[in-house]
Amino acid sequence: MAKMTAAQAAVWVMQKEGIDQAFGVPGAAINPFYSAMQKQGTIKHILARHVEGATHMAEGYTRAKTGNIGVALATSGPGGTDMITGLYSAIADSIPILCITGQAPRARLHKEDFQAVDIETISKPVTKWSVMVREPALVPQVFQQAFHIMRSGRPGPVLIDLPFDVQVAEIEFDPDLYEPLPVYRPTATRKQIVAAINMLNAAERPLLISGGGVINSNATPLMLEFAELVNVPVVPTLMGWGTVPDDHPLMVGMVGLQTSHRYGNATMLASDFAFGIGNRWANRFTGSIDVFTKDRKFVHIDIEPTQIGRVFGPDLGITSDAGAALKLMIEVAKELKAAGKLKNRDAWLAECQERKRTMLRKTDFDVTPIKPQRVYQEMNAVFGKTARYVSNIGLSQIAAGQFLHVYKERNWINCGQAGPLGWTIPAALGVRAADPTSEIVAITGDYDFQFLIEELAAGAQFNLPYIHVLVNNSYLGLIRQAQRMFTMDYCVSLAFDNINSTENASYGVDHVKVTEGLGCKAIRVYNPDDIQPALRKAQEWIKEFKVPVVVEIILERVTNIAMGTEINAINEFEEILDVKGA
Repeated sequence: MAKMTAAQAAVWVMQKEGIDQAFGVPGAAINPFYSAMQKQGTIKHILARHVEGATHMAEGYTRAKTGNIGVALATSGPGGTDMITGLYSAIADSIPILCITGQAPRARLHKEDFQAVDIETISKPVTKWSVMVREPALVPQVFQQAFHIMRSGRPGPVLIDLPFDVQVAEIEFDPDLYEPLPVYRPTATRKQIVAAINMLNAAERPLLISGGGVINSNATPLMLEFAELVNVPVVPTLMGWGTVPDDHPLMVGMVGLQTSHRYGNATMLASDFAFGIGNRWANRFTGSIDVFTKDRKFVHIDIEPTQIGRVFGPDLGITSDAGAALKLMIEVAKELKAAGKLKNRDAWLAECQERKRTMLRKTDFDVTPIKPQRVYQEMNAVFGKTARYVSNIGLSQIAAGQFLHVYKERNWINCGQAGPLGWTIPAALGVRAADPTSEIVAITGDYDFQFLIEELAAGAQFNLPYIHVLVNNSYLGLIRQAQRMFTMDYCVSLAFDNINSTENASYGVDHVKVTEGLGCKAIRVYNPDDIQPALRKAQEWIKEFKVPVVVEIILERVTNIAMGTEINAINEFEEILDVKGA
């Protein structure tokens, strides 16, 4: 057996588990781990400007590619507490990331040591597992268990806290003998799937709901195969967007209070049965349960047993990995089709397609200041079907869900449940680190952009180019829109007269100057006809300069995007299009 420090053994385990990229901020208590990584030389590292940014980079890295696990490193004190938001975002969306913190020596714990905080306890509510390793010989096994936990069942994040003296202690460890633990995923039984398919077949107007669990289980091809086999329309959730291409005849729109289509909500309300696969019934998808469940039956398949019945009790709930369930579903459906027992869905599908063709929203506004809807129209024209979109929260993200098009899994990368401001820039950098070749386009409002704007410097330093579409109305737009019910517009304006800016002084922060100061490129757009040329210039610049390029689009100050409190009561603030004879 080889002798090495516990930190070196941990790095070996990470290498054996497929880790070749990390993000973080070094510090005294984590320096032994950094030393081990440097000595090993197999794990690349991107230096974040903020530890929260490092965790979001890790998230973006995981979300970008099947099998990836992002790693974030910091000290356990303010570094560890800065990780909490990223851990929350990861656990909320079932994203496995590994956070590693360096702690004070064991003898100094609970003795007012500098930057020594009980990060194990602090992080427990937002992790699948949080552990401080108190014995050096346990380090390899703890890391092995961490990867097992992250990948098994519903995926999620883990935090490992390593006291300084544990990291530097020598232990016996043979990397050649190390093997990852097998991953556990529950599997539906054939009897359960037969019952579910029979319920589907009995329905007159059924829908398939494709959730993020389909992507997590790498089951998108199976989802599409099953949908085509039974010829049943599909509604993707926001986290499942791209599992069925937007232009596929079975994709009949998204449902919800915000990131939804008029035709998607109308189709949901017209259905009598919904078959959820790997989804959560999140409240911005359902609205009130009374409205959402009225006059329809439900089957729900999810990898997490306690997810079944968490929001409402389905008529049939099945605990299973989405991929495992879909394999059985395809098998059973093929048997029914061969026996001529699958119900014909042509009339129902035609009805759904008619709504998709005709129940639209206007986008071709030509006014100045620019309306946000026009921005997404131009993005669709420029970026086409191959772009990978990264977005976070707010009116910009909601409008993106309503107006952009996604044609492939993992081409919509969005922190769906937590939605921490500042997520987008570092997440986009993490996506780029995972995918050096695809076109990556971020879309955010001005406030999200300002939260972790410093991470643009990391993009410049490490040559992580992507296009950032910044829609600037100098407002906390979504919060202002939510304040309407209180008849107020309070503490939500970001505008001030910037004494150092002449071109766009009344909008406050000069994002072009700040972006350029951080080593990146930027373009500002005032006229809707200039959006497309600016986006094309950005495409040229990311190739030429290999840094993030920001396209700032100056919007009207007060923007309202369609949303409501129920899926049958959406407020349409702008012109709708009911296309005749389409």
